[in-house]
Amino acid sequence: MSDFEDLLREGEEVPVEGWDFSWFEGRATEERPSWGYSTLLAEHMARAGAALDVQTGGAEVLAGIPKAPALLRATESWPPNLEIARRNLAPLNGEVVHVEDTDDLPFADGTFDLVVSRHPTTVLWDEIARVLKPGGTYLSQGIGAGSNRELSEAMLGPLPTPADLRLEERAAAAGLSIFTLEHQSLRAEYYDIGAIVHFLRKVLWTVPGFTVERYRPQLAKVHERIESEGPFVSHARRYLLKAVKGTPSDHPRT
Repeated sequence: MSDFEDLLREGEEVPVEGWDFSWFEGRATEERPSWGYSTLLAEHMARAGAALDVQTGGAEVLAGIPKAPALLRATESWPPNLEIARRNLAPLNGEVVHVEDTDDLPFADGTFDLVVSRHPTTVLWDEIARVLKPGGTYLSQGIGAGSNRELSEAMLGPLPTPADLRLEERAAAAGLSIFTLEHQSLRAEYYDIGAIVHFLRKVLWTVPGFTVERYRPQLAKVHERIESEGPFVSHARRYLLKAVKGTPSDHPRT
């Protein structure tokens, strides 16, 4: 089991700050959604005068836009990510504010004409609508219900059917009209147990409270499965949502 122990140790020792997934190269793969969130983000940012990125992580995706709005703000809850995000957004004159995911946004009503969020853990619909100007846009690539269910169940056992996210209902209740809503299931493959350990430490909601010691028996079974059958396959679920503050008649679909 020395190989197993070495892989566990390696997965435990890799830093988890930020949203840089380059460590997984050659050890895990995940399909990307066909809509190209980074391209959509850049297009919307180029047209915005004031924009906010909610739960930015290390701002790695936001930092890649070629043109930033005059006012660029981002929020992040996890302290280790804050300095990374601030460093990444400094060339864009962006400011990062420490805000817990479930706290109100510390901005005045109608401050932004664009709010974006990639893989938010919590969506505060009313707060997003509040800080948007009338006619402002909310663009998000979110985590779909039951994402990576196979990996979660390998650690936790059978899980209940995931609840519907009720995106249309929640957006409408906040005064947002959805113009785009797409869902995709994306194949993910993990080639060794070290990659799974690192992923579960990094993407905390997959197995809440995950530690190697707590889940060692389950990890051993998955390791044996990979050794005998090949990569562990799971499916990440993503949705793309674009909504505008106001009614559809106020803002024709474009």
